[in-house]
Amino acid sequence: MPFKLVILWTDGLMYLLVVSLVFFLIWSLRRLHIRRAWRQVMCNGFGVISLGIILLYLSVGLMDSIHFRLLLDTQNGTKHYSVQMESLLDLALSPLGEDEEKTYSAPFALTLYSQETQIKPDGVHSRIYPKLKFSGQDLLKENKTKGQDIVSRIIDSFLWAFFLWSMGLIVATYIKARLNATSWIVAFKCIAKGYSKVPWRLTLVVFGLLLFIIMAALNLAQEYHILGTNKVGQDVFYLSLKSIRTGLIIGTLTTLIMLPFALFLGTMAGYFRGIVDDVIQYLYTTLSSIPGVLLIAAAILSLQIFISNHPHYFATMTERADIRLLALCIILGITSWTGLCRVLRGETLKLREIEYVQAATALGVGRFKIIRQHLLPNIMHLVVIAVVLDFSMLVLAEAVLTYVGVGVDPTTMSWGNMINSARLELAREPVVWWPLMAAFGFMFTLVLAANLFSDAVRDAFDPRIKG
Repeated sequence: MPFKLVILWTDGLMYLLVVSLVFFLIWSLRRLHIRRAWRQVMCNGFGVISLGIILLYLSVGLMDSIHFRLLLDTQNGTKHYSVQMESLLDLALSPLGEDEEKTYSAPFALTLYSQETQIKPDGVHSRIYPKLKFSGQDLLKENKTKGQDIVSRIIDSFLWAFFLWSMGLIVATYIKARLNATSWIVAFKCIAKGYSKVPWRLTLVVFGLLLFIIMAALNLAQEYHILGTNKVGQDVFYLSLKSIRTGLIIGTLTTLIMLPFALFLGTMAGYFRGIVDDVIQYLYTTLSSIPGVLLIAAAILSLQIFISNHPHYFATMTERADIRLLALCIILGITSWTGLCRVLRGETLKLREIEYVQAATALGVGRFKIIRQHLLPNIMHLVVIAVVLDFSMLVLAEAVLTYVGVGVDPTTMSWGNMINSARLELAREPVVWWPLMAAFGFMFTLVLAANLFSDAVRDAFDPRIKG
């Protein structure tokens, strides 16, 4: 094989999460009340749009979680692989990762952002803006101006997006015709006029816009640095896409780590009360009193010492950065379960006094069976809402922790590292604003989609709102 597949810890956990979501979806579809709740989510226009954006981010993160090392040569039957680890996303975005300029360049620029001194053949010194090595190289070959080339690429992207959107419209019309047992024409009219509980028309409009943006960005990125370059000449659009995986891992893995603690301890404290409640309250009160940043800093520094003393455990720099990312997820999970635990404890205290729970207790039903059959189903709406809200909070937390120096490894591509490296550039003249705005835009889009989706989930799963 011309490559060697490498599975990092976070890669394995990422795909384990996807498998778990598939099983959860199958389990949900087999239960009527949960299926109805998710159907209500899919009838919410903003919920469908935000879910589509989240799935788009998730697909990019999954592509970036398939890592491999290319084969360099084979000597005496021994294969030598590159020490540089690449991913499937790197292949899809090639050659963005390799096309590095000298230093800063503005979005869609053909020259560097700062002037350099050039000595002419007659010995005269002049200040010029040097041309970029990889941006706009085909303009001279095709005898086009930059404006003409950009317009031409946008038109091509629109045509491809319209073709794919038409395929999506045909699929949506077919599904609606099958579900309603009607003809294609009737189904198409219902979609076009919006006569449906499921927001097909709004979904297709947003789907078309996303397709156009994706196709235009990928087409233009092959010829230009559409979001400029950073201090060392790396493409900012490439860095922003590579940072999606870090944000998803921080948001999802940390939530999965803290969820068992909060669910188990909160339910136990609320139902058993007494000494069990006192011990659990003392535990999360003590943990909440410890400054989270100091605890994270101490754990990260301890991990750095371990990595420095045992370098043979990590073959590449990517593996070292990955273990630090995993450690950050574990630390954040251990320190962030206390808030949800308090909420679940209070809800369980209320539910244990309701008549059907008292009746089950009087009939001699076991305590853990009562918790499993009567209490957990009635607090799951709080868990689902908290999971989605905590996801967006943790994505923002990564940027803050990296900014103060106790976040992910400096070699890890993340929005926090982009913001941290760009903060000093706002004070220079002229201002370099695009790395900060790119990180802000990608992070804002993901967090906004997660919040809108959490609102739709809350409206569907909260029994008090449904009542």
